[in-house]
Amino acid sequence: MKLTWKGIIPLVVFLALGIAFAIGLTKDPSKLPSQMINRPFPDFSLPDLLDMDATIDQSYFDGQVTLVNIFGSWCVACDQEHPVLMKLARNNEIPILGVDWRDTVEKGRRWLARGGNPYTRVVFDADSMLAIDLGVTGAPESFIVDKQGNIRYKFIGPISEKIWRDELKPFVLMLEAEQ
Repeated sequence: MKLTWKGIIPLVVFLALGIAFAIGLTKDPSKLPSQMINRPFPDFSLPDLLDMDATIDQSYFDGQVTLVNIFGSWCVACDQEHPVLMKLARNNEIPILGVDWRDTVEKGRRWLARGGNPYTRVVFDADSMLAIDLGVTGAPESFIVDKQGNIRYKFIGPISEKIWRDELKPFVLMLEAEQ
């Protein structure tokens, strides 16, 4: 049997795709770069989940380092992360702005009532307007915003105690020390 170029080309293409996928699978999705780093937090004015007559906007960040956490009642990984956020809130480690994403008011409120509310305020982003501006691809995702309202760090996935202690908290302390 004689091999021809027509027979080899599909094999070469298949091998190239396999190698490309294999390399892609070695990348940690929580380390994906964000175009938003070192840029101002997007302008927004959205309702407060717990008081739909009130609105929350970027003035919330004035003068404080803040953790912004994207969550939803439908998000299994958010349930996993929630006890860590509750501990941060109990210990007053950092103000946390919650962004309830792709949810209903009733489900978001019920989820917080069931698990506790670690957030100082909760933005209701049912239409994904803020999430789109932030480049959110899934929940949970978290952003650290500096005292001037600039996004300085993005973390994809649930925050564990180890991730908080070893990665996020040192970064927060550095930002808090900045003038």
